[in-house]
Amino acid sequence: MNRILIVEDEDRIASFVAKGLKAEGFTPTVARDGITGLDYALTGEFDLMVLDIGLPGLDGFRILERVSADRPALPVIVLTARDSVTDTVAALEGGAADYMSKPFRFGELLARVRLRLRSPGEAAPDDELTAGDVRLDLRRRRAYVGEREVDLSARELALAEVLLRNRGLVLSREQLLSQVWGYDFDPGSNVVDVYVGYLRKKLGADLVTTVRGLGYRVD
Repeated sequence: MNRILIVEDEDRIASFVAKGLKAEGFTPTVARDGITGLDYALTGEFDLMVLDIGLPGLDGFRILERVSADRPALPVIVLTARDSVTDTVAALEGGAADYMSKPFRFGELLARVRLRLRSPGEAAPDDELTAGDVRLDLRRRRAYVGEREVDLSARELALAEVLLRNRGLVLSREQLLSQVWGYDFDPGSNVVDVYVGYLRKKLGADLVTTVRGLGYRVD
């Protein structure tokens, strides 16, 4: 079970990422300031670090500098509101394995975490997902029913991808909200139901099964 260090001072985001990673089988630990985060990172007990840049005590660039020197094998995914080209280049040249800007979708962060933890030579995730006549080409970001291409919005495609990646599993509305809409979602929203309706209209009425009281499933 991979141990993930989350260095993030905003409680809402730290809790959201930690809960999401725990639900996916990881063991997350949260540090809410830069000094504590660096201390944890240098222990050698973690397999990956998710790092904010604007931190109290010690900023993320300083942490990257120390980790690159003392723990170069620890992959670091920078997750920050700073999205300028200068900051991105500085983080990557400073030793970060990846860089994501806030706001973000948990599904994308999860994919990047899994990518950075994959062993050399291990197969990459499928670029194509299928369920019956439905096919998602993830490399080209296109959807098909049989040979017919179907126009999906970015959010519809993201929802379809999460459902097809978890074929046979029931996903709750909360899980779908967090993975597709991100940490800023409203748990009382009916947006999942609305978008499932869109997918049924575009990809087939039988694609997504409603499991009453639990959520949705693609078989």
